[in-house]
Amino acid sequence: MPIDSLIRISARRKRVACMKPWTSAVLSVIALCTVGVDSTRAGATARPLAERLTAALGQASFKGARIGVLVIRERDGAVLFENQPDRPLIPASNMKILTAIGALSVFGPSHRFETQIKADRIPDGAGSVGQLEIIGGGDPVMNSEDWWRLAADLYRGGLRRIEGDILVDDSVFDTQYWHPAWSGISARAYHAPVSGLTANYGAFFIAVEPGAAPGDPVEVSIDPPIPYLRVVNHAKTGGARSSRSLSVNPSRAAGGVETVDVSGGLRAGDARDVFPRSVNDAALYAGSVFAMQLEAVGIEVGGSVKRASSQLPVEIATHQGRAMSEIVQLFMKYSNNSIAESLIKSLAVASGGRPGTWAAGMSALASELARLGLLTQGAVLLDGSGLSPDDRVSARMLVDALRIGSDSFRFGPEFMASLPIANRDGTLERRTTASAERIRAKTGLLSDQRVTALSGFAELADGDRAIFSILLNGHPGGSSAAMDAIDRLAAEITR
Repeated sequence: MPIDSLIRISARRKRVACMKPWTSAVLSVIALCTVGVDSTRAGATARPLAERLTAALGQASFKGARIGVLVIRERDGAVLFENQPDRPLIPASNMKILTAIGALSVFGPSHRFETQIKADRIPDGAGSVGQLEIIGGGDPVMNSEDWWRLAADLYRGGLRRIEGDILVDDSVFDTQYWHPAWSGISARAYHAPVSGLTANYGAFFIAVEPGAAPGDPVEVSIDPPIPYLRVVNHAKTGGARSSRSLSVNPSRAAGGVETVDVSGGLRAGDARDVFPRSVNDAALYAGSVFAMQLEAVGIEVGGSVKRASSQLPVEIATHQGRAMSEIVQLFMKYSNNSIAESLIKSLAVASGGRPGTWAAGMSALASELARLGLLTQGAVLLDGSGLSPDDRVSARMLVDALRIGSDSFRFGPEFMASLPIANRDGTLERRTTASAERIRAKTGLLSDQRVTALSGFAELADGDRAIFSILLNGHPGGSSAAMDAIDRLAAEITR
């Protein structure tokens, strides 16, 4: 499984489509599906949009909830529908819209974060150095393949052996790796630590499958396979009628090693399962991934990976990361919390604060949003990802942000390209099937707070575009039903 699959961790929902794959045997079905869509749209547009949206707000999932909605026509700003659009509500991951615009505005779409590699000396005639140091620059999207590319570049430059240790330095950011406003921090991948030096979004995969017979240990593999991650496997294979009780939990790093406890059991014949989990020390993890890739390209590592900030004197490589445009696309398409918070701390560094902190970064974001005319009364911005249940944003503020994002000559195209496309990719890949390709929007979900959100752009029936925001707080029932209700509400905009 490619390590970039970690960024796609989200609830999977069943796809509904007229036909897939496309085959000549069912071309008639395409026609029937198309006729159905057209006739539905024709019937829907017989009623005014505001009337249809008002009716859609009567769905059971909205009963007793706090809901803010604003829909405007993009070309002239005309209000097509509103329902408490100025009420500050929990935005969940719709907060990422503001973070993306702030980062693109401050850094520009072509900005690249740098990761420095230093040594105690220039490689000698045998290609050896004593120590190697990795100095993080806040790049949030370095993955295993990027670390391999950097290792291969060093090999091509003549490096063959590191006699001593690999030192890791993430001091560009502070050591507060989890936001104090977050509750219920877990080992799930979306709770990865926020560090100035990282790999694979601070997360990894554990794959488990039952043994050959009842009583055998469960088979466990880890990706990436590095010594830093050590599996302690107590899980057993049970009979076909036994209960499934598997638990996968990383523990705190100690002595340069992070233990992953696998306990409980799987039934004989169960399918292989994969668990994404977050590490506890992102810098040591990144250094260990780099050490693995150095060995893979033929560079011997004599020592171990350690934390240090010795600032070795000789710079032997500087890695230019991916452009901000690509970072924002990964961040927004897959709603990656680690990228969001790293961008916040990088905003702090860009404003002159080092190490980067949440407080300074959120202040820098608020200043940029105010400069853009987006900071409205009642807004409370505590983090960049929307994980905090104390964030407060109105539907109007999000609509204004989307409008400014799309209108910007400097970064508008990159911002628009970052939004998930209905029924096609990102967190909307298996959602909004009734509006396939006619909605580009950012999702939001905090299940424990009963919060669901969707804000973005929709194609109107007459070919115009609408900008909309739907914020739902305190909904009854489960998150799945709430998302379905919001999708139906958004679908009415396109009909």
